[in-house]
Amino acid sequence: MRQCKYIFVTGGVVSGLGKGITAASLGRLLKARGLKVAAQKLDPYINVDPGTMSPYQHGEVYVTEDGAETDLDLGHYERFIDEDLNRFSNLTTGKVYNNVIERERKGGYLGSTVQTIPHITDEIKHFIYRVGAETDADVVITETGGTIGDIESQPFIEAIRQVGLEVGRENVLYIHVTLVPYLKASGEHKSKPTQHSVKELQGMGISPDIIILRTDEKITDPSVFRKIANFCNVKNDCVIENLTLPILYEAPLMLEKAGLSEIVCRELGIKCREPDLNDWEKMVDRIKHAERSVRIALVGKYVQLHDAYLSVTEALRHAGFALDTRVEIKWVDSEDLNDENVGSVLEEAHGIIIPGGFGTRGTEGMISACRYARENNKPYFGICLGMQIAVIEAARNLCGLKGANSREFDSKTPYPVIDFMPGQNDEINKGGTLRLGKYPCVLMDNTGIRKLYGTKEISERHRHRYEFNNSYREVLTQNGVVLSGLSPDSNLVETIELENRPFFTGVQFHPEFKSRPNRPHPLFLGFISASLLL
Repeated sequence: MRQCKYIFVTGGVVSGLGKGITAASLGRLLKARGLKVAAQKLDPYINVDPGTMSPYQHGEVYVTEDGAETDLDLGHYERFIDEDLNRFSNLTTGKVYNNVIERERKGGYLGSTVQTIPHITDEIKHFIYRVGAETDADVVITETGGTIGDIESQPFIEAIRQVGLEVGRENVLYIHVTLVPYLKASGEHKSKPTQHSVKELQGMGISPDIIILRTDEKITDPSVFRKIANFCNVKNDCVIENLTLPILYEAPLMLEKAGLSEIVCRELGIKCREPDLNDWEKMVDRIKHAERSVRIALVGKYVQLHDAYLSVTEALRHAGFALDTRVEIKWVDSEDLNDENVGSVLEEAHGIIIPGGFGTRGTEGMISACRYARENNKPYFGICLGMQIAVIEAARNLCGLKGANSREFDSKTPYPVIDFMPGQNDEINKGGTLRLGKYPCVLMDNTGIRKLYGTKEISERHRHRYEFNNSYREVLTQNGVVLSGLSPDSNLVETIELENRPFFTGVQFHPEFKSRPNRPHPLFLGFISASLLL
């Protein structure tokens, strides 16, 4: 039986070093060598998942095909590796303890005293092993969130140490990503923080095999690499620079130039072909030499933290890559918009996009933006909440339903054109009760969205609780709103558009989750194409 190989990526010195990009880049390189790769993120926070966390604290919630609400790093994994992840791809401390406590309450431990070791670590290892088994992977890349030394990360570090003992050290590789700061006053890079971080990791029973040095300034002194190799007990070629780059998708090429995937395969005893990165190299070259530009206004309520819309902005850029176009994003806080100032704020935008979100804050500004797009014939793309905004705006200003709204925003609205999903109400728990994951949709003939997809039936990922209220189908369609996509039983409205427009589309799902840098999503491609024509 083929032995799965396990790669663990940890971080030291400070957080936010780009462990996720390192893991995703390595996944891309190994896949380019013909290997089947699965990726996973272990998060030390006590929330069961990020589904109820504020976007300001955590950034976007990334949704997998099977409906798991996960960390945004999984978006990097899917975009780079181009493999669908699953519910075993993201594990939190909250989920671990929740599972263990539930089992204990049911008598699953037969009266034993439940302890961190072995019960908590066994639960973590179960998830590590399961993600590879679910996908029949040759290699599982697991990123451990947090920074070495954090008290909340210790059970995860102990679990990945135990994996090395259980499957054999020859089948496990530990990669440690650290910061090498550059002191401008003395003009030198400092290796001491890396040495201390590795010493801390070694004290927890793990000796890293490869050390990735994150730096904003290129390390020109070879002695820095030698010093780290000697002090941290790794081979000389296993100390690799990871320089900050202007183009995110250039990271795999930079790491491959340093020999990362060859070193990984050597250390794990993997025999495989040389990586085929021709398509990726061509894509990066197109990015560097884009000849056109387009300005897109992203109107949202979380714009102070751009990571809250990470997959949306990346999907916009992916479409730009295919069209030799640089996508410039104008971040617009919807709380600052109203009918009086919307024209001056949005007049220079070539297209307007309103992505997902929850709660009433800023929605009136979004409605003003949607109305401006409709009245000025600007390309409009509404995603999830953005589709609901388009329905509300049309109900008010095309159908004359004064006060029309979503019941989420106004429980007493006379025209709840957006309402609860059937069988739900505001008494339910907020976590894990949304319509999540992939659902099928049937696209209507002779519609703009059908032309973009080029097929009648599609499947897209969802994350929402409220739906288009079917009681208002007739009045909206009579006033120019096209219900262009429905669930297979025709009960749920999944997409809408306006007649005789180059692009005015709203979708209840999240197409951004399925966009890839070398394969843009057709809706984003259509939106950017229409915006270029303005």
